[in-house]
Amino acid sequence: MILSTRPFLVLYVVWHPAFDEGQLIAKKLYEHYRRELYSNVAGGAGLSVIYRPVPDPITLAPVTIDFSESETSAVVMLIDECFAGDDHYVAWSKGLMSETDAVGLSTRVFPIAINSGATRMGFAEQAVRWDRWVTLDTEARLRRLTADLTYQFCRMLRFYLEHLHRPDEEEAALEQYLKKVQIFLSHSKHDKNGERIAKEIRQHIFNGDGLATFFDVHDIPTGVRFDKVLLHQVKSSAVVAIHTDSFSSREWCRREIIEAKRWSVPLVVADCISDTDERGFPYMGNVPVVRMDPVKVDRIDNVIARLLDEVLKDFLWRCRVQLVLSAGTVKAAFLPRSPELVSLAALSGHPGEHVLVVYPDPPLGAEEQRLFEQIAPRYQLRSLTEFLAIAEGVE
Repeated sequence: MILSTRPFLVLYVVWHPAFDEGQLIAKKLYEHYRRELYSNVAGGAGLSVIYRPVPDPITLAPVTIDFSESETSAVVMLIDECFAGDDHYVAWSKGLMSETDAVGLSTRVFPIAINSGATRMGFAEQAVRWDRWVTLDTEARLRRLTADLTYQFCRMLRFYLEHLHRPDEEEAALEQYLKKVQIFLSHSKHDKNGERIAKEIRQHIFNGDGLATFFDVHDIPTGVRFDKVLLHQVKSSAVVAIHTDSFSSREWCRREIIEAKRWSVPLVVADCISDTDERGFPYMGNVPVVRMDPVKVDRIDNVIARLLDEVLKDFLWRCRVQLVLSAGTVKAAFLPRSPELVSLAALSGHPGEHVLVVYPDPPLGAEEQRLFEQIAPRYQLRSLTEFLAIAEGVE
């Protein structure tokens, strides 16, 4: 089995050497996208993040970027007054914009308006407006920036995936690029916090700077069967489970989580327990949990950012799986996170038939592996690295 060695996504960060904060912002992006979270599904050490902090000594502009080195490329330009006041940088950036327009949506430039320099360059309308986040401290600004960029990377990879499936249908790929991320807010209406927190998250998304263009929070249309629509929405969404005191005791909350697990959709639990959960629901594990005070509800940005991480991780995994499938005949089921019994229950196959299940690294611990061997012996579980090693050995 021969796989493409090109990374799915390379992130270039460009700033003027006189911009003192450039290194800080670039370092934050590097640390975020090189996390184990992404290395588990993308391979290597996570997403490639390349700095462009100094100009080429001959051209006095940033070093040329070769977009052929990756499947998709994103260029983040930190535009301050120094950047906008340097004719070499301005000419380089406008040339890069024209180049990426010709390449298509698999390659994008993201101007970051640090101050009014982006307006003078004519990039204000398409820029991420760092300059408008004046009420936020630096850490909150950095978190908002990574969340915004993560969403845009999701769009790029969704476009790339559609091209892999249907390379000649440009309109279909564009439609995929423009789609919003669907969010389902799973919550209980039977305690004082669940519905209130769901409404606050929903309002935060609609009021947020750009969030309403990123997300579409589901409603149940009038006159349509509640149960049928609800379960359909769960399996096509990224899910936030608002875990309040009564959540685990409600049948529909439990059904929503089980459906999310069965369909392997991105899922984040917002831990909003105020006192006691009388019976912790067992299928809420194996996913990220973000603590949020049920009264203050002051970490919505953290919840959304973590959900976006999960959405991007899901797209990276799908890209990797598609390249594996295109490299040879493979008969296996691919799961986007570590397997559990509820995810195995959704896999197809004849009773008694052995099924190879491949999941992101790292491999399961020996104690989990033994449990699966006892309870579900017909499933052969392998991490992606283990699977590729076996496939290469067979060839």
